[in-house]
Amino acid sequence: MIGRLIGVDHGRKRIGLAISDALGLSAREHAILQSRGEAEDFAAILAIAKRENAAGIVVGVPQNPNAPPDIKTQADVVREWIARLRSISPLPIVEVSEYLTSEEARSLARQLKRSPRDAIDDLAARVILQAYLDALSYGSATFPPSESSV
Repeated sequence: MIGRLIGVDHGRKRIGLAISDALGLSAREHAILQSRGEAEDFAAILAIAKRENAAGIVVGVPQNPNAPPDIKTQADVVREWIARLRSISPLPIVEVSEYLTSEEARSLARQLKRSPRDAIDDLAARVILQAYLDALSYGSATFPPSESSV
């Protein structure tokens, strides 16, 4: 048992949040925050984590293996955001790849009969978090993460 984890799908306009069950087996969508600036966003995420008695935060990082090394990518932007969140968070923060999560979230939205115009950031956070929980159950990830994997 690892405790509840908060999943985060970072975006400039919206931040999707998901939460796991207390056993760390399954994730469900939790909320979509309208970004109001970094300080307010961090305060909201940490308040939810505290209210839910979360043991950690899992943030999806977009991967682009074809990006030239001298170009700042969205992954770089998200990693910088994570570093700032990490500096004020009492909880461990795990970075995971969010490769193809948007497509999985769109599929999940169709299954849930959401309108194609509805935001899916919370579902993307659910996919990110569930992938991490699955990796934990398969033994290919650890929680809390070791310092070398952060």
